[in-house]
Amino acid sequence: MSDNTDNSAVKLETNGVNPVPESERYGTPFGLFPVWFSWNVSILGITYGIYVYSLGMSFMQAIIFGVVGYFLSSTLVGILGVGGPRTGLPTLTQTRIAFGYMGNKFPTLFAYISNMGWKVTIITLSATTGADLFARLFPGVCADAAGSYNHATLIGWFICVLVLSMSVAVYGYQLIIKVEKYIAAVTSVMTVIFIAMIIPHINFSALGSHESADFVTCVGGMVMAMTMVGLGFLNYSGDFCRYLPRNTKAGGIIFWTSTGISLPVAVLLILGVLLADTNPDLTAKAAAQPIKALTDLLPFWFYVPFSIVIIISLLSAAMTGVYSSGLALMALGLPTSRAVTTGLNAMLIAFGAFYLLFVSDSFLSTFQAFLASVSVVLGSMGAIELVDFMRQRRLNWDVTLAAPKGQGGLNCRKGAMISLITASIIGLGTITSWDPNIAHVVGFLLTDDLKDSVFATANVGVIVSMAVAAAMYAVITYVLGRQELPEGYTPKSSS
Repeated sequence: MSDNTDNSAVKLETNGVNPVPESERYGTPFGLFPVWFSWNVSILGITYGIYVYSLGMSFMQAIIFGVVGYFLSSTLVGILGVGGPRTGLPTLTQTRIAFGYMGNKFPTLFAYISNMGWKVTIITLSATTGADLFARLFPGVCADAAGSYNHATLIGWFICVLVLSMSVAVYGYQLIIKVEKYIAAVTSVMTVIFIAMIIPHINFSALGSHESADFVTCVGGMVMAMTMVGLGFLNYSGDFCRYLPRNTKAGGIIFWTSTGISLPVAVLLILGVLLADTNPDLTAKAAAQPIKALTDLLPFWFYVPFSIVIIISLLSAAMTGVYSSGLALMALGLPTSRAVTTGLNAMLIAFGAFYLLFVSDSFLSTFQAFLASVSVVLGSMGAIELVDFMRQRRLNWDVTLAAPKGQGGLNCRKGAMISLITASIIGLGTITSWDPNIAHVVGFLLTDDLKDSVFATANVGVIVSMAVAAAMYAVITYVLGRQELPEGYTPKSSS
């Protein structure tokens, strides 16, 4: 047994996108729970509920379809995570088995963009929360004439948050797993207290005043919930499972992953919906400043420590995401170290944060547009990978198939690529965007009248693209029998 099983001695991770050796495997599926729980037990989950409700549903419809969306998408993350211990590979390296070594660069690029977009959002929110805290604590130095934080304070907090996130990400897997356990405990306790303090702001006698929406709108709410919580995690679901022993039971991986993701956000979504249903002005405030809209409801004595916890919880999400984005760059074939990829990530995050802070007119518009656009490609990729799991299982999870042509794998599997590209075009062509800059590259398959339809504005095209991708790939691979294996390939014996 490797000394890596000793969690008291945290070591710098040396594994990149290679299969983790059996001698370095340790742990149980329960260890996945705090990783995902700490990521998702954040006040941002309440604003997700507000956003789902803002589509025009009744409070009961928003709760039901939002929670169902969370459950479905987080279960997909859990299922894809099973490939981690079976192969020892990060998710975006394992997908080479489905798409081929070179073909895999297309979905990996979008996965990297998705990861960076999430990191921009999370790190920006963490920085603005810290800047707002300092503006209220030290108004003479950190606030402008209007009482809001000044640019110097915001930039200082942004640099601080970015450096902390990058430092842990460079160190690697063991430190992340260790840190996340403590963050999960602290944020859980403070979030429970926060919920208790927010409940009095819900006017229960006014619940149910909003009319029910049609079914397509409800499906749109479910899609929005899926894009906010689950679909964005598909590209690194296996990154935190690959150190588990190869024979780890799939049920445990799926359960603890999906529970860690969906449990906290489901509770917070319900609270957000109830708040929005009885506080009409809250939706507009959350669209512009999602964290501040909620912390303004708190008394100052609790606002201060809770703001610190918010920053910590957002840092938790940033750490794991930056770690996975480094693996994504390695999976793209960038011949460099984790330290260099982390530095590149930092520069891209800085550019993205500038857009979100100083160019975008609405946080919600940009956030929603980004999520829907990348979810089309990532959802289609995940659907194809799920279908391909049946083939990979029959081939005994042979990691040599992730290698380049001539070294055991293929450069491109045409069936998977055709399915992915076709589904992505259909998806991007049938969704719309509230952000005017992103709107130019989506909705191109819709007429002007259809762009205003509920189907388009609710971005149901995300689900359509996933269904098309899975169906096309299943037909090509299993009905037409195009397995697309290397010439002379012999499946390895089961171990």
